[in-house]
Amino acid sequence: MTGIVFHATERRDAVVEFYRERLGATVRLEQPDCTILAFDGFLFGFCERDEADDCGILTFVYPDREGVDAAAGRLGDAVVKEPRENETYGIYQCFAEDPEGRTVECQVFLDDSVDIE
Repeated sequence: MTGIVFHATERRDAVVEFYRERLGATVRLEQPDCTILAFDGFLFGFCERDEADDCGILTFVYPDREGVDAAAGRLGDAVVKEPRENETYGIYQCFAEDPEGRTVECQVFLDDSVDIE
């Protein structure tokens, strides 16, 4: 079973390019006013609308700290919180913002027994 999370955007081309170029997402489907992207098993889409929504967090899960650090490097000037350990949740994470101000999180679960696949 799978699902897709959609977000309204005023800047579809710039937003899609951000996720493709900086995080390595791939285009799964182009529709007349929507683009569906994939990152591993995570499907998310952006649909051209009159107003963008920027609520929520798009979280990208990596297999290790090195993956999070590499993602932070690719995100570059979009990073708003550098990689750090979060003891509350047992994760290593960083935060960035996409071109419309959506929160982007890159993380790894530090407990090897956690399996979200």
